[in-house]
Amino acid sequence: MPVVFYDSQPRWRPARRVPRKTIPARYRSWLLGSESLTQSVMTACAGHFRIEVIDQSWVRPMRCEASVLDIRPDAYALVRHVHLVCGDASWVYARTVIPSDTLTGRARRLACLKSRSLGSLLFSDPSMRRREMQIACIAPGHKLFDLVTRAFPKPPHNLWGRRAVFTLASKPLLVSEVFLPAIGEFPTWP
Repeated sequence: MPVVFYDSQPRWRPARRVPRKTIPARYRSWLLGSESLTQSVMTACAGHFRIEVIDQSWVRPMRCEASVLDIRPDAYALVRHVHLVCGDASWVYARTVIPSDTLTGRARRLACLKSRSLGSLLFSDPSMRRREMQIACIAPGHKLFDLVTRAFPKPPHNLWGRRAVFTLASKPLLVSEVFLPAIGEFPTWP
């Protein structure tokens, strides 16, 4: 049995390079959607949606996060953990990493979201750009898996997630979204 180190990272790959057949069908539309995930979950929940803030603090990001944000591995960033909740079930774990250099000017408001939706702020800002979406299967032994499943009485075998670097006025932040077992059907659009 191979040794898995606690700080190991998922293998994030560009979405266009992930064979569709390798992604479980129930997660495919969620992972590959280009619209705001928050808006998609809100639509699927038909009014029974809320954001539950788990934590927000200044910490060192994971190595793979620092690398994709092009910041020093020992730099601190504002890291926000939330659940997107439908009814009583957490559907998505979201982790946002905001470098300190990003929190200047109008972007300072990112530090004061509380239980407001980051997605609504991002997708309403005309300066927002999203880089290519990356997808990963997140397994036990990955640091992110352990963060996500901390409160699970019986963790799943693996989870699927996506992440992308967003920029607001050319200032980067990283949003990672991990889909939890309770997630419902992807909403159909009119």
